[in-house]
Amino acid sequence: MRRARIKIDAREGEAVYHVMTRTVNGERLLDDTAKEILRKQLWQIADYCGVQVITYAILSNHFHVLLRVPRKTHIPDAELLRRYTVLYPKPTRYQTAKLEVIKGQLAQGGPEALAFTQKQLALMGDVSAFMKLLKQRFSVWFNRTHQRYGTLWAERFKSVLVEGKAGVIRTMAAYIDLNAVRAGLVKDPKDYRFCGYGEAVAGNKAACEGLARVVETVSPRRDRVQSCYRQTLFGKGGAPKENALRISPEQVKKVMESQGHLPLADVLRCRVRYFSDGAVLGSQAFVQEYLQVYKHQTGRRSRKVPRPLPSVTEWGELTTLRGLRNQAFG
Repeated sequence: MRRARIKIDAREGEAVYHVMTRTVNGERLLDDTAKEILRKQLWQIADYCGVQVITYAILSNHFHVLLRVPRKTHIPDAELLRRYTVLYPKPTRYQTAKLEVIKGQLAQGGPEALAFTQKQLALMGDVSAFMKLLKQRFSVWFNRTHQRYGTLWAERFKSVLVEGKAGVIRTMAAYIDLNAVRAGLVKDPKDYRFCGYGEAVAGNKAACEGLARVVETVSPRRDRVQSCYRQTLFGKGGAPKENALRISPEQVKKVMESQGHLPLADVLRCRVRYFSDGAVLGSQAFVQEYLQVYKHQTGRRSRKVPRPLPSVTEWGELTTLRGLRNQAFG
């Protein structure tokens, strides 16, 4: 029996989400050209929506994004207009004429100005609006380019609310950036163009800002920021191990049964379902807070408690809202 999906929305204030979505039937539809288009749209729509991509990974049949949604604040008219031009960098004649009308209405406080403002604000500062707009825009391009029609994505999207502490964000970011390593595409995520870490190493400004947030530093030295992060990606030494293989779920299970211990960098080379299905990820206090929110939203009086992750590695006291009985790894 399939378990109901839990979706938790953050309270007022800044929030971080890990969101993931797959192509229909898990088909490997995204070649390098499609990944490049999706990569560009990802940054474009994040700018429009006023959210920050901390890191991301695009594979052939799914993608992950670690997204910071800032506290909602007043957005001046000039910024709304700038974001509108970001969303439509090559406007049609109609869009150009409409924008001129909107500018005049905003200057005079006309009725169309209010409608324009409300419509734009509804698409900003919200993880659901961001994902909906991104997936719709990419689907239009993909279907037109490949002479196909119908849905491209298998589901709405999965989301995990992530505590904004450095250790939690760093672990989640490393897990996302290591997707291409787990898939056997590269040995080092710096060599994979379609992930946040790869773009940061290449010098993309927005990606570098995301990486700096991951390690919580304002240091202008990119090499120091990257060196710090690589300790999480690869453990001591910060470099890929020679002939390192992906850790299998069976190996992880054997270590757990023997009450053994693996380095975090090794465990992150295995698929960890808590990071995509745990609903909330963070300290016990953080998860407990949102457990109460969940109970209030659903009206349930279940005996749910924050679930610590299996002690197969040093998680830094990570807990989740949802425990996983089967296939937690792999």
